[in-house]
Amino acid sequence: MSRAPQQRRLETRARLLEVAAAQIAASGYSGLRVEDVVAEAGVAKGTLFSHFGDKNGLLAAVIGPRIMAILDDTEALPAPQTLDELIDRLLPVVQFVAQDRVIFDLLLRYSGTTGTETDVVITQSFFRQISLWSGWVTQLQNTGTLRQDQPADVLAEGIQAFLNHILALSFCAAHDTSGSFREDLLTYLSPWLVLSSGT
Repeated sequence: MSRAPQQRRLETRARLLEVAAAQIAASGYSGLRVEDVVAEAGVAKGTLFSHFGDKNGLLAAVIGPRIMAILDDTEALPAPQTLDELIDRLLPVVQFVAQDRVIFDLLLRYSGTTGTETDVVITQSFFRQISLWSGWVTQLQNTGTLRQDQPADVLAEGIQAFLNHILALSFCAAHDTSGSFREDLLTYLSPWLVLSSGT
């Protein structure tokens, strides 16, 4: 008897996510409206809230798997052999997040980085990024391409910090955004990851 209500609940959740994804494709993340989602899904607003807590929880449930899919694609590529290649591997995540301020804000909030709210998938995506980048850094340290005076995981966490900084600057009205993300990544990550010849 308990399986049918549980199955309906799972189907309702999946329908809400499907409708939200379609509306995001049409109007962007910032344009998503709870009223439109529940109307198209044919459920009450309280039903959406019981599944996701609020609109941000719904957005987090959409964004988390998309970040994971980008990481799946990134992990399928050969490991970077140079700093330039490492930066190229970082760009898909940066470009996805940069398309809407809402994505950036939610990733920070739901990773547990800047608040108490968490989403399991988003939190896992942050740990997965650090682990992936740490592996790349280790390989590049072993070839002498990157600095070896710091542990790979520390350098990987620094990469995450610089990515967040670059993304924050891209949403700042006072910052000159005429450059490219690739140039910004190179500007910040080169001195962080590569020791100068005089050091």
